[in-house]
Amino acid sequence: MSVAPSPTIVLGDRFARELGEMALPWQAEEAPDPRLLVLNEPLATELGLDPAALRTPDGLRLLVGTLVPEGATPVAQAYSGHQFGSFNPRLGDGRALLLGELPGAEGALRDLHLKGSGRTPFARGGDGLAAVGPMLREYVISEAMHALGIPTTRSLAVVATGRAVRRETLLPGAVLARVASSHLRVGSFQYARATGDVDLLRRLADHAIDRHHPGAAGAENRYLALYDAVVAAQASLVAQWMLVGFVHGVMNTDNTTISGETIDYGPCAFLDAYDPATVYSSIDAGGRYAYGNQPVVAEWNLARLAEALLPLFDDDQEQAVAVAVESLRGFAPRYEAAWTAGVRAKLGLPEGLDDAVVRALAEDLFVLLRQDHVDLTSVFRALGGAARGDVEPVRLLFLDLAGIDGWLERWRALAPDAAGMDRANPVYIPRNHLVEEALDAATEGDLAPLGQLLEAVTAPFDARPGLDRYAAPAPQDFGAYRTFCGT
Repeated sequence: MSVAPSPTIVLGDRFARELGEMALPWQAEEAPDPRLLVLNEPLATELGLDPAALRTPDGLRLLVGTLVPEGATPVAQAYSGHQFGSFNPRLGDGRALLLGELPGAEGALRDLHLKGSGRTPFARGGDGLAAVGPMLREYVISEAMHALGIPTTRSLAVVATGRAVRRETLLPGAVLARVASSHLRVGSFQYARATGDVDLLRRLADHAIDRHHPGAAGAENRYLALYDAVVAAQASLVAQWMLVGFVHGVMNTDNTTISGETIDYGPCAFLDAYDPATVYSSIDAGGRYAYGNQPVVAEWNLARLAEALLPLFDDDQEQAVAVAVESLRGFAPRYEAAWTAGVRAKLGLPEGLDDAVVRALAEDLFVLLRQDHVDLTSVFRALGGAARGDVEPVRLLFLDLAGIDGWLERWRALAPDAAGMDRANPVYIPRNHLVEEALDAATEGDLAPLGQLLEAVTAPFDARPGLDRYAAPAPQDFGAYRTFCGT
């Protein structure tokens, strides 16, 4: 019987070398009895890693951070952040470690990062650990987002540690290994600015340009061009969130990436019944991060990034503020353009149709959805059938039949493209009741529901027999839904 070799992996330490003031060398805590819960084999292969080797004892030690490849420098990253509007100058990776950077295609780097690997000096009183449920939530939802075509960090593996974690009760502990184009955040720039070290701020900006927005390097004002690129990336990202009904739940500046990837799937969820006021996070009592507020919050976070970058925009403070304000004004039209293009595709409307007509038609539909508490994912997928002539599944979702009949008549007169709609509207998303079912079962040791859910949501646009329950809205008795950060 052949035995899989131990993993051979080369990890760079570019962040630690170039930005040592923001990188605290640290070691993951020992995991008493590591056990693999789920491994993303396609992602491992894409990264040049051997899935069989990752399943070995040494592979599991790598995935929980206790076996560090030769030459790697695991670090806890320093960053600041506005959390629910209040500034904390020193947050950082309290329960996470950047193991290092993996080389990718055409020289691009990918961070290999751990979550739940133990306390660091940034832990601020927390235990630095994570429970199985929240780590599997990030795995499921980040992989679903990737399958939906939305920029995101990826999940490589979740490994149970064999250590109990105390929350409301004792829960089994786990470590998530995730991959990102980087973990640079708005909060990273806030930290550099708060130090008063303009050279550090400039080196951080140059690092971000090189890793994420190289087109900015040749601009007359490279740092303003970097900012413009981040504004554009975030406008596009949040528009995509809104189009699929994703609620991030904790849009602090330390969870807003420079790359434009979705990061930190804590109290996140997808809409069931459409309502812009929807809040799922148990800690968002004021509704700051409600679904409908996400574009406004993203713009607010980008204003904080502009404040951090002001010394690089211009030596003259007033001129720096003026160019920052002008650049930030670009967020709203970029967001609107991305949202309009997305909703045009979801409604199957032709490219030549005026944007104002597209927006008006969509907004009228959303009024009906909110009024009748209609499931967002179900109605858009059913509209594909209505474009083919079968309107009854759509009508059955509404109480206001006159309203939806009038809307359907206007929409069908525009000859929507049914096949295009099927490519834009998922059948399967990580529905909240199914996510909770899978996480509860996994916490008790049963991984079968998790595997079935992943099968559905990682191919979200392809309807398949036997997966009907993964396309169905939440049952009436599911009740009010709340999610938790897991810390």
